[in-house]
Amino acid sequence: MSLEKTQAGYFGEFGGSQVPPELQNVLSILEENFNKYKDDADFKKELDYYFSEYVGRKSPLYFAENLTTRLDGAKIYLKREDLNHTGSHKINNVLGQILLAKRMGAHRIIAETGAGQHGVATATVCAMFKMDCVIYMGAEDMKRQALNVFRMELLGAKVVAVTDGQGRLKEAVDAAFADLVENYENSFYLLGSAVGPHPFPTMVKHFQSVISRESREQILEKEGKLPTAVLACVGGGSNAIGSFAEYIDDAAVRLIGVEPDQAPSLTQGTPGDLHGFRCLVLQDEAGNPQPTYSIAAGLDYPGAGPEHSQLKVTGRGEYVTVSNEEVLEAFMILSKEEGIIPALESSHAVAYALKFAPTLSTDDVIIINISGRGDKDVEQVYAMLNKD
Repeated sequence: MSLEKTQAGYFGEFGGSQVPPELQNVLSILEENFNKYKDDADFKKELDYYFSEYVGRKSPLYFAENLTTRLDGAKIYLKREDLNHTGSHKINNVLGQILLAKRMGAHRIIAETGAGQHGVATATVCAMFKMDCVIYMGAEDMKRQALNVFRMELLGAKVVAVTDGQGRLKEAVDAAFADLVENYENSFYLLGSAVGPHPFPTMVKHFQSVISRESREQILEKEGKLPTAVLACVGGGSNAIGSFAEYIDDAAVRLIGVEPDQAPSLTQGTPGDLHGFRCLVLQDEAGNPQPTYSIAAGLDYPGAGPEHSQLKVTGRGEYVTVSNEEVLEAFMILSKEEGIIPALESSHAVAYALKFAPTLSTDDVIIINISGRGDKDVEQVYAMLNKD
């Protein structure tokens, strides 16, 4: 099958759209509608209404006084995306895309999910807008996140187990794109991360940038200055690009993305093609994606968003890794110090902050994006801590 490559949607050498011609036509229509509505006054008014009345935005920027005192370094603020309706940042992008799908006349929504948070958010808005919902999820992830599978089904979604490969997020994305190729005439693919062919990374960034738009305003109000650094976990990269977006042009603000050390796409990946776009990817000599593993299902992906790839190679973004052991320790520490149980994904950012904050002065300020709450992970963590 021949491929087409558009010049739109590139971040340096990364991004683009390398898909079959019939799918490129669908993506071009999607891009046209996104550009038409994203700045439309009525669209923005409706999105702002749901952000405020349904999601509960603005999410707080909370001063973590106990954690700050414990680490005796930078002043630590937590951007509380875990307090959003459905429990994570995923609802921001999902609401934007479902309003776009509605204007495009879609009635069937397909999506992929790793940890299940994007799937839950998608199922939630499909219930509200009365649309059919099919969620693809790796069979292995369904075992790890059984509670989220039930939540999706409770909301009326059909959850399809993907057994190919490792049965994780990559395979779920494969299956969702296969569905789109077959059913593009009546289906809208509501992609959850800042990955995939153009215009998906641009769309996801646009809707997730509400995170940094709020945090920038909030930190200036609270501290009278911009943060020294913003920290966020990175898998595909949606919460991180949302956390970074409004600071990218502020050269003095360090942008730090934290990856699992067993899925280090940005820290160890090389340029390659994945799911119809170019990014830094963990691949073998033949260009095939390598297996990855993370205790956080939402970060278990062999690539990363094209803009993150560009931020990495230009040096504007800093990308680091933490171990599973450090993540579990951070999960426990934030729970005990602040009474906040973070998602295992978010715990990656907290884990690096535990090492990073003490290296800074008390005049420095850092923001950690708490991308989701840890209710979904408590049973898994309990099993890991009591496996003996």
